[in-house]
Amino acid sequence: MREKTVLVTGGGGYIGSHFVKLLMQKGYTPVVIDNFENGHRDSVLCPDWYEGELEDRALLDRVFRAHNIGAVVHFAAYMYVAESMTNPRKYWERNVGGLLAVSGAAMDHDVRKFLYSSSCSVYGAPLQQPITESTAKAPINPYGWTKYIGEHVLESYRRSHGLAPVMLRYFNVSGADPDLELGERHKLEIHAVPVMLQAARDGAVFNVFGNDYATPDGTCIRDYIHVWDLARAHLCALEYLDHPGDAYAFNLGTGRGASVLELAAAVEAATGKKVQLNFQPRRDGDPPMLVADASLARRVLGWAPEYADITSVVASAWRFMSTGRGCGT
Repeated sequence: MREKTVLVTGGGGYIGSHFVKLLMQKGYTPVVIDNFENGHRDSVLCPDWYEGELEDRALLDRVFRAHNIGAVVHFAAYMYVAESMTNPRKYWERNVGGLLAVSGAAMDHDVRKFLYSSSCSVYGAPLQQPITESTAKAPINPYGWTKYIGEHVLESYRRSHGLAPVMLRYFNVSGADPDLELGERHKLEIHAVPVMLQAARDGAVFNVFGNDYATPDGTCIRDYIHVWDLARAHLCALEYLDHPGDAYAFNLGTGRGASVLELAAAVEAATGKKVQLNFQPRRDGDPPMLVADASLARRVLGWAPEYADITSVVASAWRFMSTGRGCGT
């Protein structure tokens, strides 16, 4: 059935692969396109997948026609903030160019349901905490700008071309699926949870940039959302598009921030090993706190996180890393 057939771009990546697995569990038929530059072929659990670029219009047309696609969930994008500062062209071309390609193909094939993987990076370094969907958008790096421009593209298509988009703004994603079949396996790992777990496992040092912020313990605070909760939120948003309302942008986080030192305590509890912290000066552009107000997603999408504290998120990530398939293994 068309309404149950979902094109997932980037379905071999960390978040996309978890969502594909959830779709299959719920009776949907996912179809994946991925170039596997950063994703993994063995993370694609569905039988229908294509290796290629979103800018290949012939490929997109073939996929839309062959599978009678009813909705698109667009994950495929570059995601490294530091790299976006040194190579912005790469980010503009892929993150905005890829979105233009797949959203254009969707509209040409009369597909209106479109979920967009956005980011809390669209807010920049806001003073308001927790962050609501109406918080001012002020990206501070090219990655954040590509996500913000992507939202504007879809909003203009909503008003002028009848597209029905939902923009999902993630906070810090971590953890692994409950079956430990999938987890965080970035080829270049920079995210705090897996890097700190790896440091604890290997007896290495974890660098903490800044311990003089105006936070309770002086270190930065972030909102860590479990990847399976994030996948569930996407499913709720997909079902919301059956009868959409006026809201089309949602924050996805727990609403509970954890500082770097609290993260270290959770890592030590999960691993039974001491984390060696090396305090360094602040990095430019690091906001003291980024915490989501996700009450709109709770109210409109009927979604709530099941992994609501940093301890459960870290324990999940450690269980996957302990299988030997996590980062640095």
